[in-house]
Amino acid sequence: MADSADFDKNSMDHRMTGAVATLKSEFAGLRTGRASAALLDPVMVEAYGNQMPINQVGTVGTPEPRLLTVQVWDKSMVKAVDKAIREAGLGLNPQVDGQLLRIPVPELNEERRKELAKLASKYAEQARIAVRNVRRDGMEILKKLEKDHKIGQDEHHKRGEELQKLTDAHIRDIDAALHAKEQEIMQV
Repeated sequence: MADSADFDKNSMDHRMTGAVATLKSEFAGLRTGRASAALLDPVMVEAYGNQMPINQVGTVGTPEPRLLTVQVWDKSMVKAVDKAIREAGLGLNPQVDGQLLRIPVPELNEERRKELAKLASKYAEQARIAVRNVRRDGMEILKKLEKDHKIGQDEHHKRGEELQKLTDAHIRDIDAALHAKEQEIMQV
C-alpha cells in the first residue's frame, strides 16, 4: 500500500545539508582577524563588461596569518580589483605592487566582533528556517500521501518522526557551527 515515490527522505536530507553547507560558506566569509582566502569570496570585480568573482581574475593567497594577496593575471584589471575590494564593505585596504595586491587584515575591535557575532547568528537563523521549511514541505507531502490513501496513518507517523530526527540533527549541526564561529570571532 505504501508508495514512497512521492516522499524521498534522501532528497529532504540533501536539501537540509545544502542549507548547512551554505551557512558554512557564509561563515567562511566573515572576517575574524585572521587572513582567509574565503574572505574575498563575496567580492565581485567589474571585468570585461561582466561582474566576476575575484578568483576568476587572479590568484588569492594567504602568505601570512594577517595578510591576503591577490596576484592579478591581467595588468589592465589591477585597478578594478583594487576598487572592488575597497568597495566590498569588508574594511580592507589593498596596497598595489605591480600586479600583486597586498591586503593587510586589521585587528578587530570589540564592537566589530559583536557586530560579526550578531551577523553570524542571523546567518544561522536563516539556515534553521531553511531546514524547517524542508521539514514542512516533507510533512505536507506525507499529509497528502495519507489523504490520497497512498500511505497509512502509521506510515505517515513513522516517516514524520524520521523527518523530525533529520531536522533535529541538522539544527544541531547549525548550532554547533554557530558556536564555533562565535568562539573564533570573540577570541582576542
